[in-house]
Amino acid sequence: MSATSVEYSTTLWLVNDIPPRMMFAGRRWRVTDTPTRLRHSVWSAPLEPHMGLYGWRFQGTNEDGLSPVLDACKGEDGWRVHRNYD
Repeated sequence: MSATSVEYSTTLWLVNDIPPRMMFAGRRWRVTDTPTRLRHSVWSAPLEPHMGLYGWRFQGTNEDGLSPVLDACKGEDGWRVHRNYD
């Protein structure tokens, strides 16, 4: 598994405060595992000041069957994918 740091604006939908789907890199993704809530202390790389103190780690699957694990964080300007694990 390789990890890639990314900074993509993301639309993340929440249902009962849990993400079921998102738009990322111009594609639709379904959350296909049980999302894990992340706190600031678990980020493996320092967050930029505009990034939030919490986020989610989950597997996202697109219509082509690609299923990376994604770290999405909430910032002042919305959601961003911070890390992508292939």
